Amino acid sequence: MEGTGDRQLPRPRVVRPEEGASFWQPVPANGWAEVRIAHSLDPAVTRFATGIQVIAPGCFIREHVHPAQDEILFFYRGRGEAWIDGERHELVPGTTVHVPPGHRHKFVATGPEPLEMMWVMIPGGPDGLDAFFACIGRRRVPGEPAPPPFPRPADVARIEAETVFAPLSSER
Repeated sequence: MEGTGDRQLPRPRVVRPEEGASFWQPVPANGWAEVRIAHSLDPAVTRFATGIQVIAPGCFIREHVHPAQDEILFFYRGRGEAWIDGERHELVPGTTVHVPPGHRHKFVATGPEPLEMMWVMIPGGPDGLDAFFACIGRRRVPGEPAPPPFPRPADVARIEAETVFAPLSSER
């Protein structure tokens, strides 16, 4: 295509349920994440990454911050809470959340069913959320039973620093 130089253009993709790269997640989230479109699946995809995450009942994605990424989340099943910069927001099916760079956020599954969401991380790239899930999780085969809860890797701080996370400052 004219004007692209040496840059490879991403191909259009259609990803059906259970066709992404899927990983069981450690405590405190438990559940699993499936990367649907990302640099790790197609190196030409650099501007965003997207997938789904399922948080087990009573579990949560711990508070974190992304230094340079916008995160958009669409919650489509289950109930929960979003904590953004210390403020609580109820999550029900159909809720959309946008977290700009630099804002602390945490998601909690409060209902009896898993909390399920689609996420989009902008920008994406080789050290994105897809790389984080692969490093901290365990490969998931669709249909297999969930493993017993397992801990985060001992070097999770290094993994976070090398992907899309910034240290939490005590100033906020």
